[in-house]
Amino acid sequence: MSAGAGTGAPAASRRGILRVMMSSTAERCLRVLHLEDSELDHELTYAQLRRGGLNVAMTRVDSEPGFLRALEQDWDVVLSDYNLPGFSGLVALDLLKASGASIPFLLLSGEIGEDAAVEAMRNGASDYLLKNNMARLVPALLHAVEANETRLAHRAADQELVQSRQRLRELAQHLQTSVEAERAAIAREIHDDVGGSLTALNFDLAWIARHSDSLAVRQRVASALETVAHAIEASQRVMHNLRPAILEQGLVAALQWMSSRFERRTGVACRFRTDCDALALPPGVPLVAYRTAQEALTNITKHAAATQVAIDLTLAAGTLTLEISDNGRGLRSADLQKARSFGIRGLHERAGTVGGWVDLSSHGRGTTLILSVPLDGADALFDPAAGVDILLRDEQSDPSAWGEL
Repeated sequence: MSAGAGTGAPAASRRGILRVMMSSTAERCLRVLHLEDSELDHELTYAQLRRGGLNVAMTRVDSEPGFLRALEQDWDVVLSDYNLPGFSGLVALDLLKASGASIPFLLLSGEIGEDAAVEAMRNGASDYLLKNNMARLVPALLHAVEANETRLAHRAADQELVQSRQRLRELAQHLQTSVEAERAAIAREIHDDVGGSLTALNFDLAWIARHSDSLAVRQRVASALETVAHAIEASQRVMHNLRPAILEQGLVAALQWMSSRFERRTGVACRFRTDCDALALPPGVPLVAYRTAQEALTNITKHAAATQVAIDLTLAAGTLTLEISDNGRGLRSADLQKARSFGIRGLHERAGTVGGWVDLSSHGRGTTLILSVPLDGADALFDPAAGVDILLRDEQSDPSAWGEL
């Protein structure tokens, strides 16, 4: 009894699956293209499908030109004989693949060798059957149609996922661009309105100090001038964070100044190296590189506990490469998978706005971040006249300042 139940269960399961598949297509008319040179075999095949409970609209073709014309229409499945006069099922399969149509293809032949059957399956045929054993035709056809529809659904879902990711990427890039544009606008307003007002106030206070004979007034004016000086310094710092004016002198100058300022502020040795003095880069690239270095140095300050930092800027084979490395505690995989790790994600999105990418690696101690940006043309243009020897500058000067008041 147990043996009988064991052998009967899989058969019952297959019958149940077949009933479900047939019920799903009971009200649907399957469009079947039949490549067959025998009208009698065509009628027998049609009758077998109808006996199996399928509603089919079946069209017979018996030549290569007819088959090619038929492929211009929509079909649910192709049934093909193996041998036809001047034509064959394998050639038909190749033509179907070449057309780009995603239609399941079944070989239905009076005789087909094992080698030919294996070759057909290897080339993309869904199944092969013999005409003297038609009992498997309906299940094989249903399975091929269902499998093809599942494959098409997965492909459509994958395409939708790719498009969704692309839309999210474009949105993130748009947000990055909008943020930078808003920062620039705020920096200009601070410079024009707040900076202008503070400068005028500074002049007025200086005039009062020169024209007052009262010691108390001059003392209060001196205190006010000191307050104004602090306000001007704070405004300069805010403007620099919003829109670094040092970038007007070029990326090389900006990175050199950033590394020097980082070393003075944190006490961490920071070395900047480059193989070029000045670069004429496409719009947007200098700011992306600057913000990437800024974010990297901020993370090093907060998390790395490093004692040495190196910044390398190179240009080779039409690709600008910015590498920031440290000898700190390194990164763990968990650090990169934090739910709110937006800094690293922001670096990737920011790089994407100029067609670049970011690589982040950490092996044991130390972390290396590499920004790569392909440039239009073989190389960026060198502008010797724009070269600035930052090393000769006074290290205490701030190139982002408004200038002398």
